[in-house]
Amino acid sequence: MQKNKIITAIENSFVKQVQKDSTIKNAYLLVDSEKLGIQLNLAEGSTGHIPANPQQPNYMASVGKLFTAAIIGILSEDEKLSFDDKITKFLDDELLSNLHIYKGKDYTNEIRIKNLLQQTSGLPDNFWPLLDELIKNQGLDISPREAVFWAKNNLEPDFPPGDGFNYTDTNYHLLGLIIESITNEPFHAALRKFIFEPLDMKHSYMLQYSEPLEKSQYPTADFFVNETRMNDLQGFGGLDYSGGGVVAPTSDLLKFMKALVTHQIVTKETLDEMMSNPQKFGPGIEYGYGIWQITTVPFLMPKKFNSWGVVGATGAFMFYHPKTDAYIIGNFNDESYQRKAVRYMLSNVINPLTKYKG
Repeated sequence: MQKNKIITAIENSFVKQVQKDSTIKNAYLLVDSEKLGIQLNLAEGSTGHIPANPQQPNYMASVGKLFTAAIIGILSEDEKLSFDDKITKFLDDELLSNLHIYKGKDYTNEIRIKNLLQQTSGLPDNFWPLLDELIKNQGLDISPREAVFWAKNNLEPDFPPGDGFNYTDTNYHLLGLIIESITNEPFHAALRKFIFEPLDMKHSYMLQYSEPLEKSQYPTADFFVNETRMNDLQGFGGLDYSGGGVVAPTSDLLKFMKALVTHQIVTKETLDEMMSNPQKFGPGIEYGYGIWQITTVPFLMPKKFNSWGVVGATGAFMFYHPKTDAYIIGNFNDESYQRKAVRYMLSNVINPLTKYKG
């Protein structure tokens, strides 16, 4: 397939996807491949009465977990922590008390930073039950620390540390608190210091916690959960926090992903460690330190789809496809797309890219 046909196919499929689905109010897609000579930055739909624009900041949900993992990687290279360190080294006794009681035994002292990163701590997920509470009571305001206490007091762990996989924001809340403990500054300040400023991500910020280095001329795109517009619900910022509070335009996210791939954020050795010994997340999907890895499964996931990145619950995604040297970043801004977004990316972006004939 020729380059122009690939570009047309991606553009047409994107517009069709948005226009045929009334749940999508706005959507964004960036595709960048120097190898293929393809650069696309698309937007469709609207925010209120304002047409969607490719430069609009987007709430990226759990895509933010990769930013948190990257900061942990930076701190490990600075010898401020080790992936193997126990979390008890960095968190206070009140937070740690009875944090992980499983079948009557306290496993808190066995949780390591790598368990949090790789979702193998066994701790329960506080995000979805608290989100339900927030939607019912939109005046609910909860801090990240309070969200961890809520999980500790209302939910049960699933297994001892290292004995399974359970995707949970509680793990990433704790990573954010560890970052704060080490840096002696709020997580959003660490995010700016280690990521946004060095990479010149001028229009990026943390939802309800910080402002961008340079205010965008476009409003942050509307995003929805169960048809509830979430942008201004104050409690949502504390609930998401270091589990996914990054807001950024796709062009800023491209800066981050390119820097990560080319080892400008962490070294190749650190990135390799973050991707080593991944946990099985689902068919054809493995999970490293905040990194989703699309892997070959015979008859189900051909090798041409192999890629890595991260996904967010509102249909946000940020991936690198090594075969075509392509960066694929997008968002459908609706919770109904948390699974459909990956399928869309594979079928409607990566698949045509792999058909390039030069």
